[in-house]
Amino acid sequence: MSNVYAYVRVSTLQQNEDRQLIAMSQANIPDKNIYVEKQSGKDFNRPVYKKMLKRLKPDDVLYIKSIDRLGRNYEEILAQWRILTQQKGVDIVVLDMPLLDTRKGKDLLGTLIADLVLSLLSYVSENERCAIRQRQKEGIEAAKIKGVKFGRPQKFLPENFGQIYTRWLKKEISAQEAANLCDFSRTTFYRKIKNISNEYISGEYSI
Repeated sequence: MSNVYAYVRVSTLQQNEDRQLIAMSQANIPDKNIYVEKQSGKDFNRPVYKKMLKRLKPDDVLYIKSIDRLGRNYEEILAQWRILTQQKGVDIVVLDMPLLDTRKGKDLLGTLIADLVLSLLSYVSENERCAIRQRQKEGIEAAKIKGVKFGRPQKFLPENFGQIYTRWLKKEISAQEAANLCDFSRTTFYRKIKNISNEYISGEYSI
């Protein structure tokens, strides 16, 4: 007897899988058969996916919300599709694309149409991701030109840093105590000292 499963993936721990889970619930997939993974799809070293793959048997049905849940690039999506349909003998249903339902059209024409649609969608999906990354890169470069700073906000020296620094030099307080007084981590405290020492040597700074 065949079983019905679902694979749900989000790329980061911060992303929400609710939209995919709602779709699987509407498709009447039993909760115990829904495999949820929060991990990047850049490779397939994914424990949940592998666990599900071992459980799948011929004639089982696997639901996914969209084709890019199977991988992050054209080759990987096609490879996983072939593993599932040819090696495992599993049917796949892509909810966002009704044409990609291997339960339908199992004759030669139906298989050909499904393969063509899959190839096209995989190619489009990968190119869209490449375009998004390029737009992000261009946006960051444009923002840098405008003076936008990225990364952690800089921690400024407290007004009494000179006194704290002098006490630390005289070994009246430890580096950790000095860092605490400045509201820095010890690493940040040492980095600030190094920067100030370099500026002092070059004549740009004095305590």
